[in-house]
Amino acid sequence: MTLRTILVDDEKLAIQGLQLRLEAHDDIEVIATAANGREAIRQIKTHKPDLVFLDIQMPGFDGFSVISGLMDVEPPLIVFVTAYSEHAVKAFEAKAVDYLVKPVDENRLAETLERVRERLAEKRSAETAEKYKEALSEVAPEQAQQIEGDDSMSSERYESVINIRDQGQIFRVDVADIERIEAAGDYMVIQTGDNTLILRETMKDLEKRLDPRNFQRVHRSTIVNLEQVKQVKPHTNGECFLILGSGAEVKVSRSYRDVVARFVH
Repeated sequence: MTLRTILVDDEKLAIQGLQLRLEAHDDIEVIATAANGREAIRQIKTHKPDLVFLDIQMPGFDGFSVISGLMDVEPPLIVFVTAYSEHAVKAFEAKAVDYLVKPVDENRLAETLERVRERLAEKRSAETAEKYKEALSEVAPEQAQQIEGDDSMSSERYESVINIRDQGQIFRVDVADIERIEAAGDYMVIQTGDNTLILRETMKDLEKRLDPRNFQRVHRSTIVNLEQVKQVKPHTNGECFLILGSGAEVKVSRSYRDVVARFVH
């Protein structure tokens, strides 16, 4: 799977440096470059790339303005490139796959590209499934309706209420009220913002009971309800903190950074 890529930066040396690092990745094909935001929009609409590395700070038309200028087309996957890490939150809010801080580190670039490949594979898989449904609806409408019914039932597979026996009592907890879940050995600590309960269950088994569209692991031992996230704060080494409704801060480890991208989507 070749990733057709456009590089956008008003600094020629920055484009050359990134292009040199991308040469180490055989599936990356740089099909065009742009030196400013308006040129970037033209190149993207003309070439329809899979991926764009987009500088944030450019004179006149910055990277975020480029995103706004693509509202009328199917946007490519975007990786923001910036000299300042404080742009990270806004980058995720703009639905970027990731952001890179200049000068771009080779290992960090490799991590980003792996995330891009996963996202593109998911996108193409969804498109293929949709085309299959459309074709099936023409030749076998009953089967197509059954598939759609199965999709609509998928959310019903997950629990809306969890019964927790704690201190001799049984508490019925609405799943939507759960803010975060933390592992403590064979026990799960359930935080609902104003209450803390203990559930004897493994994290793996509990994950199966929760809708992954709302509940995501952000650390090896922590699950967060994305509906309870109020703010994203960047941290060092590519990590960040999620600020929850109760004011609690939860660190997102580097290996779970894509959770932030899912949250802003």
